Formats: sequence, structure tokens, C-alpha cells
Amino acid sequence: MTRTIHHQWDANAARYAGALYLAIAVCGGFSIGYVPMQIVGSDGATSLANLAANEGLFLLGVFADCAVILFELAITAVLYQLFRSISPLMSTIALISRAGMIVVMGLNLLIWVLPYASMQSASGPNVSPEMVQLSFRAHDLGVFVWQLFFGVHLLALGWLTVRSSIVPTILGRGLFIGAFGYLIQGVVELMFIDLPIINALVILLLIIVTVSEISFGLWLLIRGARKPSATALSCA
Repeated sequence: MTRTIHHQWDANAARYAGALYLAIAVCGGFSIGYVPMQIVGSDGATSLANLAANEGLFLLGVFADCAVILFELAITAVLYQLFRSISPLMSTIALISRAGMIVVMGLNLLIWVLPYASMQSASGPNVSPEMVQLSFRAHDLGVFVWQLFFGVHLLALGWLTVRSSIVPTILGRGLFIGAFGYLIQGVVELMFIDLPIINALVILLLIIVTVSEISFGLWLLIRGARKPSATALSCA
């Protein structure tokens, strides 16, 4: 059976969400993907030397991390506003799980800057390379922790987009299926499991979810800003 309803779809909110999605992708790709590759070495001494030699890049990465956290706060509220009329329960799950992710991201940023803070203190020249490497390793693991929260968020968001009949179904399914990439990777990395077949599956799922997230952000920015009329929602 189908029934026609009017979702409380805010076209301006959709545009904001799309812009925030793309801003997070750019800033997060730089701070999480690029900067650690230039700083973290195979051992503490190398990492410490890289940190000292790339101080400006490191601080720029910290700035980008701060921007991501602020953007995440905004988009969490905006997505809740967009989808709460579809399912208050699932929208709340999406809200809480993404908020939990933001908390972990904030704590992870604190861990990331500890080595630099130690270098700036009076005992800077005596910073322990082992401590530096431990902090960076803890930061790496922290990423996998917040991925667990984000995976749950994407499951809820994917379900909401499919149910909405506003967002293209293929994007919702991509978010839902790809969410397992974050969930599986988070679990196996935190349990120190290394199996080629699982790694290959994770890569495939992460490709799906990355393409889906970027497409979702672009759709919200370009097409989602056009306020839809009544939509048909399938229901049992």
C-alpha cells in the first residue's frame, strides 16, 4: 500500500547540508588523510623529526580538524531537521551516533596535539620519541573508534534516505551498505585482525560509501535544494 504525505523537507537546510558535506570531505581528507602521512614515521625519532620539520603543516592540519568538528556539529543538527518527519526514532539514532562520533573526534584531536604541546614546553628538547609515537598510534586507533559511531549513523541515515522517497534510493542504499565498511574496519583494527579477505571487503565497502557520501552531498547541494512536492511513501 502507498500513501501520499508531505515531508517537512527544508530546501535551504538541504543546501546547507550539502555544502557542509563537501567541506567536511575536503578538510577531513587533508587533516586525516594527508597530514599524518607527512608526519608519522616508522619510529618515534622519525616522527619527532618530521613534526619539527613540518610544524606549519601540522598546525594547518589541526586547524582543519577543528573545522571538521565544527562542521560536524552543524550537519548533525541539519540532517536531524531534514529527516525527523520520516522517522523520529531513526533520526534520533542518527543524531546520537554522529554526536558520539564528534566527542571521540574531539578527544582524538587532543591526543594528536600532545606531542606538539610537549615540544613547546620548557622540556621540549627532551621529548621522548616513544611518547610521540605512542600518541600518534593512539590517534590512529581513535579514528577507528569514531568510525564505529559513524557506521551506525550511516546505517540510520541510509535507511532514512530510502524511506524518504525524496533522495534517490541508490544513494541511500550506498550509504547503508557502505556503512559496514566503517563498522568492519573499526572492529578488525581495534582487535588487531589482519585477514586479506576482510581487508579486500573493507576496501570495497569504503569505496562504495565514499562515492555515496560525496554523491549525497552533491545531490543535497544541487537537487535537494529544490523543495519537493508531496511524495509517495511505501508502507506495510
